[in-house]
Amino acid sequence: MHPGILRDVLTLIAGVVTGVLSAAFGVGGAVVSTPAIRALGASASIAIGTTLPSILPSAVSGTLRYTRDRLIEWRVVWWTAPFGMIAAVGGSLLSKVIPGNGHWLMILTAGLLGFTAWRMGKQSDPVPQADDARAEAETDREMAGPGATAVQVRRNSPMVLAGIGVGAGLLSGLLGIGGGVVMVPAFSEIAGMPLKASIATSLACVGLLATPGTITHGLLGDINWTFAVFLAIGVIPGARLGAALAIRAGQRRLRVSVAAFLGATAVLYAAGEISALIK
Repeated sequence: MHPGILRDVLTLIAGVVTGVLSAAFGVGGAVVSTPAIRALGASASIAIGTTLPSILPSAVSGTLRYTRDRLIEWRVVWWTAPFGMIAAVGGSLLSKVIPGNGHWLMILTAGLLGFTAWRMGKQSDPVPQADDARAEAETDREMAGPGATAVQVRRNSPMVLAGIGVGAGLLSGLLGIGGGVVMVPAFSEIAGMPLKASIATSLACVGLLATPGTITHGLLGDINWTFAVFLAIGVIPGARLGAALAIRAGQRRLRVSVAAFLGATAVLYAAGEISALIK
């Protein structure tokens, strides 16, 4: 599509939808905005870099909403985000040397999303009777006994969190996806955090992870700032709405919704990019 008012309006709408899904699922939103701006005319390589600037306002807006309900585990953020930010720079640089003009990166993204959806779909609810993350945290502390912490029960040691950060950061810079598709299931399954807390904490991390990737891709000339600005404007109100929806949702319904969303996105990613490679 040629540049103009219609494309800008559609980009703005894509930003709102991106913000809603970003905050609701803690995934950064680029899994939506990347194929959206691809459909609006951005090349695969430009789409990867252009989505990153919109992740920060989306993450900030959603994080503020989750903070009100005390769902973010800040200790996890402090151990995950710094390692992820360093790895994001390396991922951004690697994106320039992988062949396929960005198409293979998009197909890799589809595979990652499909695997994540499958894992989330088969995951059992750790504490079905407790929908509130704070109630689950108190239960963990009581089970651990005097002097123990919920962090120990949840297995989110600094080494584990650093590893999650490195994996998420590498893929954030490499694929332009914010890293949430790694952190949400990793926090939930590996670190043993409740799903709502995993989503909220992931969203707080993805904004930090997207910052070095944005700078690196900007220096490499991989960002279309017209797309980026309109996406950023749209994601702010969208993220507030998405966070509110996630907070009100039941644990099981939220988990199934996350899995279905990621699975559908994986199919769309794979179909579009395989078609582009064949052509």
